[in-house]
Amino acid sequence: MTWDIERRKCLRCGGCVGVCPVDALKLTENGVKIDEEKCINCGKCEKICPVGAITVGDKE
Repeated sequence: MTWDIERRKCLRCGGCVGVCPVDALKLTENGVKIDEEKCINCGKCEKICPVGAITVGDKE
């Protein structure tokens, strides 16, 4: 699994951080950072993002 955060789209609203069940996301002054070791690829962050800045899934 892979993920991508489009920094230009990210509003830094923190919705993804709040919904992450394993606290793998952190809101920083530069945007959202993902802790690869904690992430379980559940996709909740992608679903809650109001601007579609997060993509979770296999890259082909």
